[in-house]
Amino acid sequence: MRNYRITTVWGIPIKVNVSLLIFLPVLAWLIGSGQQIELYAGIVGGLAGTELDLARLQAGPTEWLVGSAAAIGLFVSVALHELGHAWAGMRYDLRVESITLWILGGLASFTEMPREWDREFWIAVAGPITSVLVGVVCYAALLAIPSSATVALFVVGWLAVTNVTLAVFNMLPAFPMDGGRVLRALLARSRPYASATRIAARIGTLFALLFAVFGVLSFSPILLLLALFIYAAATGESRTVALSDLLEGLTVGDVARPTQLSIEADASVEELVDRMFADRSPEFAVTRDGEAVGVVTVADFRELSKAQREADTVADLMETDLPRLSADTPAFDALVALSGSRASAALVEGPDGVHVVSREDFSSAMEMRRLVGSGTPF
Repeated sequence: MRNYRITTVWGIPIKVNVSLLIFLPVLAWLIGSGQQIELYAGIVGGLAGTELDLARLQAGPTEWLVGSAAAIGLFVSVALHELGHAWAGMRYDLRVESITLWILGGLASFTEMPREWDREFWIAVAGPITSVLVGVVCYAALLAIPSSATVALFVVGWLAVTNVTLAVFNMLPAFPMDGGRVLRALLARSRPYASATRIAARIGTLFALLFAVFGVLSFSPILLLLALFIYAAATGESRTVALSDLLEGLTVGDVARPTQLSIEADASVEELVDRMFADRSPEFAVTRDGEAVGVVTVADFRELSKAQREADTVADLMETDLPRLSADTPAFDALVALSGSRASAALVEGPDGVHVVSREDFSSAMEMRRLVGSGTPF
């Protein structure tokens, strides 16, 4: 879904997902409903040392004012929580691409996450610590607000309680929530990073199941969405770390294939078909004046008639918008770049010429590393 950039802090774009824009009015209504105000009025009044006037809070449009202010304040608090993560990451010279606020909270996107357990630990706990500090500031403001300002008292008090609750909830060991990342960091002190990730991810999926059960029993769509998010994110990150470990120490130059099987761009498709049968290869590099310019596969001409194969040239079919990578690019980074594009392969430029690498080449390399069990390039 689409994101809208609203501001920039420390050079980090702060974005709002359209799901949040849709959800905010609903959240404002939920907070401003009579039951929520009655539930929190006593808690806030106890913190402030005064009794809040319920009739005043629930009079006319005041409920909407309370709900809207609290909902906006909540997501400002979430943004501050994510800025806490960002600040900690920047202390370790990590680059933060953006912070996105969405229906389930916020997400600080780093270009890469550190594998050093202590760095991940402090980046993870920085968010909950920030939430607690925001809660303390709100509590101090609550004590300074005059008792006659009923709406302000309620909103600030509600934010004080909610920020502390947000910190506690985020510390649940439900990977990839903050508590789950803390768990992985602690596990990584005494075991390989991939193993620590697998254990944390399994615990995360158990929490996802619990959230799903409670979501069904309590008819809470938010808990169900959270369960789906945790399950998908935990399994996805576990898979990503496993892939990264299998490609550790390899460059894309180690994985890429020389363009020995190549065909000129102006050759006919019929000639390409004959070459593929003769060389028993479903994929050819396409060259022009000796330089690799694209890739062509069986799938590119499968639907063509015999007349079209005779009339069309390889240049008409070949895939040209291919990523170009340096041979010394880490293999995992190259796989991410290829996966992020729509191309079936990438061109790898090295000192001995241009090679080709496809997703199948990465799969073969990872399978070989898994079978051999070697940490060195093959």
